Amino acid sequence: MKKLFLFLAIIGIILASNCSRIPENNDPVIGIWSNKEVNQTSKSTIRKEWIFNDAYLGRFHTYNNNKIEVLTDFKWSEDSGIYTISYPGLENTPNDIVSMKDTRLEDANGNILATRE
Repeated sequence: MKKLFLFLAIIGIILASNCSRIPENNDPVIGIWSNKEVNQTSKSTIRKEWIFNDAYLGRFHTYNNNKIEVLTDFKWSEDSGIYTISYPGLENTPNDIVSMKDTRLEDANGNILATRE
């Protein structure tokens, strides 16, 4: 009886684990994107970096002269080629709404948010 119960438990575990597959995300935005700005008056360099992953999450960094100023996670979603990036860790930061043009992420006005690395 114990062997039958053990056998049924193993079969149940195998069947349950096969039913919970995560769909594969091959979105072209996945990867590292960055933007670099140089302020001529203060001679400082600001670099922003977005790392998109396949779980609709990512990591955002801002470097000022190679020192991290901002480090937070973000969420992203895609709807008909329009990407919405929200920053739940930065309450006063508005969402970025962009589309992908070749190797650039651009807003509706054509301003470049980031380029692919």
